[in-house]
Amino acid sequence: MSPPEIVPCLWLDEHAEAAASLYREAFADVEVDAVARYPESGPNPADRPPGSVMTIGLRLTGQPVTLLNGGPQFRPNPSVSFHVIVGDAGEVDALHALLSDGGAELMPLDAYPWSSRYTWIVDRFGVSWQLFAQPDVPAIRIVPCLMFAGVHHGRAREAIDDYVAAIPESRVDEIATFAEGEGGEVGTVKQGAFTLAGAPLVAMDGGRSHDFGFDEGASLQVLCSDQAEIDRLWDALGDGGEPGPCGWIRDRFGLWWQVVPARMSGWMASDDADARARLFAAMLSMGKLDVDRLQRAFLAD
Repeated sequence: MSPPEIVPCLWLDEHAEAAASLYREAFADVEVDAVARYPESGPNPADRPPGSVMTIGLRLTGQPVTLLNGGPQFRPNPSVSFHVIVGDAGEVDALHALLSDGGAELMPLDAYPWSSRYTWIVDRFGVSWQLFAQPDVPAIRIVPCLMFAGVHHGRAREAIDDYVAAIPESRVDEIATFAEGEGGEVGTVKQGAFTLAGAPLVAMDGGRSHDFGFDEGASLQVLCSDQAEIDRLWDALGDGGEPGPCGWIRDRFGLWWQVVPARMSGWMASDDADARARLFAAMLSMGKLDVDRLQRAFLAD
């Protein structure tokens, strides 16, 4: 059995196509995995036009990302960002110019102790990017970053350990904590590097004063090979959390996950509009997803 794949999902109101266009311009190596559409008839929770684009699956220099046209209810915030690590300051400057256009700067473009050229920006779609120059990096890397702030500040290490224990082929790579005089609460996580199902992630404790935190604006999809893996991860990630509809579940640290079959993206991107409509209707009736029921709906068995 193959391990699940971890894919960040960004809730972008109706702007998935525009965001995909911007990211293609910003990053040289961008592949489109799949484009899924809303049913041609019947209601959808996002109140999007029938047959319009629902999700776009991209790989940005190898990092998978799903862009969701989910309606205006949610928007990404800095609790989930992307580290973009490049080889020189000029690349940071070029990415800054593209991604910050129409957005905002959270930390100005400058030299910092951790990078000779760094900035933290929010693009016009609400997606946060931390841009680093590291001269020893042979190729651009993009790594999702989770910030445990507000009521969840101080829980980054606990969360990392939980996620690594729950998801196969995972490990803790490095944990750096704040010491006296370093600007953070002593003992909390300054940066934690870890791997989930073979994919690198970063986590940090971000302070108690922030007025934002994890929500549906940015979630992590877990693409599972079979029902047994869905069942196990639904229970593990949801322990102490809150189940949601359509495979969504919030863990006890506030982070939202989507525990879904790996086949789902292919089904949703099918050219068979009737099959997609049946699949979508079946999904709307579920909390934890049932692979057999979904497949029967799609195939009209």
